[in-house]
Amino acid sequence: MNSTLQLPDLPYDKKSLAPIITEEAFDYHYGKHHVAYVNNLNKLIKNTPLVDASVPEIIQYSFENNNVTLFNNVAQHWNHSFFWQCLSPNQGRAPKGKIKELIERDFESFENFKEQFSTTATKLFGAGWSWLVQNQEGKLEILPMKNANTPLTQNKTPILTLDVWEHAYYIDYRNARPKFVESFWEIINWNFANHNLK
Repeated sequence: MNSTLQLPDLPYDKKSLAPIITEEAFDYHYGKHHVAYVNNLNKLIKNTPLVDASVPEIIQYSFENNNVTLFNNVAQHWNHSFFWQCLSPNQGRAPKGKIKELIERDFESFENFKEQFSTTATKLFGAGWSWLVQNQEGKLEILPMKNANTPLTQNKTPILTLDVWEHAYYIDYRNARPKFVESFWEIINWNFANHNLK
C-alpha cells in the first residue's frame, strides 16, 4: 500500500503537549477527524489510477479537475500530516537559526510576525488554516486559506501552519479560538520550520 495514503504516526506522545493540546483533543482531532479524511481518501481512489499517486499529485489532480470531494479529503490529509510536524513538546517560544533571520528580514521583527500571524489565524472567518509560506523569490508570506486549501496549489513552499478549524480547539478551548492561537506559540517546532526552508 502507498504509505503516504495512511495515517502518519504522531512525532510525539499524545500526552506530551498537555495542557495546550490534551490527549482527549488528539483522540478527536487526530484519532477521528484525520482518520476520517484518510479513510475517505482511500475509498475515493480505490480502483483508480490514483492509487499509486503521491498525496501532492492527488492534490494537484483534484484541484485542476475541480473534484471538490477528492480535493477536500486529500488536502486535509496532507494539511494535518504537516500540522502535526509543526508542533513539539520541547520547542516553542522564539525561533532560531535561518527561520529567525528570514522572519526578521521579511516582517522586521519576530513580535511583528507573531502579531500578524495570530491576527490572521484569529480573524479567518469559518474554517481554515493560517500558513507561513516561502514564495518563489524566497520571501516569507502569511497566507490565510479557507477550508481545505493548501499552499501546494499556489506553488508556494509551506513552512508552518496552524489549523483553525473548530475541531482543532473545541475540546480544550470551546469557542475561544484566540486562546488556542496564543497557546500555539508555546509548542511550535522551529526545527521543522528550518527544515522546510528552500
